[in-house]
Amino acid sequence: MREIQVQAEWRRSLKAQGAADLLLEADFYEDAVSRAYYAVLHAAKAALLARDIVTESHTAVRRLFGKELVQPGLLEKEWAMILAHEQDERASADYDVELTFSREVATQRVNDARRFLERIRSFLQTEGIDEISSA
Repeated sequence: MREIQVQAEWRRSLKAQGAADLLLEADFYEDAVSRAYYAVLHAAKAALLARDIVTESHTAVRRLFGKELVQPGLLEKEWAMILAHEQDERASADYDVELTFSREVATQRVNDARRFLERIRSFLQTEGIDEISSA
């Protein structure tokens, strides 16, 4: 296991979640959606690293999360769906300048990210990583 890298990804995940919360509160919905995705991305990378799986791209994280963690039954399918949805929404938030997100949609993305982090925190603990801070 790559515990140092797991911890680093986890800390980055928590920072992104904190930023998403602040951006949502300040009514910066597109930016909140983007940061929520990065919270999920870094948590997913931490989960993969806990199984010694290194990823090099966003696409690889999405693919390997499903293949290595969901398909074998280590994590429920819901979490792969959230990862995919957050990634798709982030692309829209960052690159579609004509698109705006409502407070409701942004709140849902930020809340989904928070739930994702809590589930990954639990998973990491089952993998023997005990010193994981709460989201």
